[in-house]
Amino acid sequence: MRRTMLFLPGNNPNMIMNGGLLGADSIIFDLEDAVAPDQKDAARILVKSALRSLDFGGCEIIIRMNALDTPYWEEDIEEMVPLGPSAIMPTKVSDGDYIRKLEQKITETEEKNGMDVGKIKLIPLLETAMGIEHAYDIAIASPRMEALYLGAEDLTADLRCERTKEGAEILYARGRLVCAARAAGIEAYDTPFTDVEDMEGLRRDARFAKGLGYTGKAVINPRHVEDVNCIFSPSDKEIRYAREVFGAIREAKRQGKGAISLRGKMIDAPIAQRAKLVLEAASELKGVNYFE
Repeated sequence: MRRTMLFLPGNNPNMIMNGGLLGADSIIFDLEDAVAPDQKDAARILVKSALRSLDFGGCEIIIRMNALDTPYWEEDIEEMVPLGPSAIMPTKVSDGDYIRKLEQKITETEEKNGMDVGKIKLIPLLETAMGIEHAYDIAIASPRMEALYLGAEDLTADLRCERTKEGAEILYARGRLVCAARAAGIEAYDTPFTDVEDMEGLRRDARFAKGLGYTGKAVINPRHVEDVNCIFSPSDKEIRYAREVFGAIREAKRQGKGAISLRGKMIDAPIAQRAKLVLEAASELKGVNYFE
């Protein structure tokens, strides 16, 4: 289950070395914004060496690549794809054609290296007005598509508005992205909360994103991992209620009843579906079958 995606600069050996100890579900090795132009080659070499020699404790590995309008992206693909990351995170994604062009290069690289074609997934970063408006087109552009990820910092610059902690300026984008992702049958991941010191603000922001339907949230500091993991994990209360829902459904079936109620409230298909998602997540995280 991917609740947290922790960004690590591709040119920072100390952070990379400790990446597997920081508690995140996924690690994003950043070859883009975190790396100056004159350090791109060094960052690729460092990430390659780390992935070949370090144990990241079962963390999912994602590579954030440079945008297609830069001179760096093709070498990113040629150097990183053979390492077999779980996913590539393309940046500044504007439309479905962007994804199709990138996918062709990934496929060529997989074939060249004798790899299984299609195994590496895509989690595109939507961080422009054009990308948000084409969110569904992007979401269905490739069978590799795993999720959409919102990038609010570049987006607000593109929108010419101030980025605030309250996030009113990105509410439309948050809703548009999660709706497009769910319509395409994939996951949605929220933008990082960038104030490292404001832990209550982080928790408030993460709870709000969860309420909108996001699966998880990216983080830029290890201090944020634990709280975000907690918020995007089913609580004991949610698990208990979901189990009660399934218990009521089983009992109604046993008695041959068509209408199902729990605590005086009718259990309809949406309630049953939410309960199913809670129990699936809890079972995956805790290694226990909560459906029994």
